[in-house]
Amino acid sequence: MAFSKDGKMLNSSAMVGWISKEGQPYIKQYYLHGLEQSEVIPDKGDLQLTNVPAFVALHGATIYLAFQLKFAAGLARQPILLAFGSRYPTKHHHLYQHDDKTTILFDFSAGSVSVSAAPDKIGQRKRTHGVLGIIAWGLFLPYGAIAARYFKHHDPLWFYLHVGIQFLGFILGLAGIVLGVSLYNKIHAHFPTHRGIGIFVLVLSVLQILAFFVRPDKDGKIRRYWNWYHHWLGRIALLFGNVNIVLGIRIGGAGNEWKAGYGFLLGTVLIAAIVLEVLSRMRGSSPEKSQKTNDAIARPAFQNEHA
Repeated sequence: MAFSKDGKMLNSSAMVGWISKEGQPYIKQYYLHGLEQSEVIPDKGDLQLTNVPAFVALHGATIYLAFQLKFAAGLARQPILLAFGSRYPTKHHHLYQHDDKTTILFDFSAGSVSVSAAPDKIGQRKRTHGVLGIIAWGLFLPYGAIAARYFKHHDPLWFYLHVGIQFLGFILGLAGIVLGVSLYNKIHAHFPTHRGIGIFVLVLSVLQILAFFVRPDKDGKIRRYWNWYHHWLGRIALLFGNVNIVLGIRIGGAGNEWKAGYGFLLGTVLIAAIVLEVLSRMRGSSPEKSQKTNDAIARPAFQNEHA
């Protein structure tokens, strides 16, 4: 967190905090004399600290810096530069180049604080990553599965709906994963569970796409086993995809609007599935029986060779 007179990083003074690999917190003042590592000087700067000890704390994915400054005159409009990096400082506390930065303007002149922030590219990527994941795994892919389960009596419409919706959901989910990999390479965020589940779901999705191209005929001997494979692999992928959405919302510290939005989508999926399941039972045939009937109709009737 740098305090600048002109809104630029050069010749500003900054308070920098981090948690070492051993879990030791550090907070130091730096003077940003130049752009090279050797010109970012630790334990130097123009900031006047009070006797209140400065400290740094880590909570989840958020790091907090706390320090108190004193100024010779009251502040009016103060540019403050915020930056973060993913690499630990050297053993002599020299810093590496930051991964991203933004500038905010605190206005103290009216006795209140207003903030004007520059665009946050990393934050925008995180939001896009989350939106793509929620739309893919919370909207398109569940409804694509619903189309296949409850609309088989509209043949072949159900098939085209299922394939089209699932393919669109796969493309959106893949875009979200690609953006997630880009974020990981950019900020090196250490969330192994979220990342691991994402890779696992991607593998299951690719296997489902491949299964489409090796889909046996309805009268094939292995069609029953292909159905089991396709159905259960899809259910497992949907389960873990939505678990990862919840993890992502928690990791990102998303606000109530994200939770409400995802909860609304999840609620519509559950309500739709319950209503369609009840209607199918009222018609006297479950989706599983409909599938068996369709397979039996498509299977040729063999006469007894000894008749």
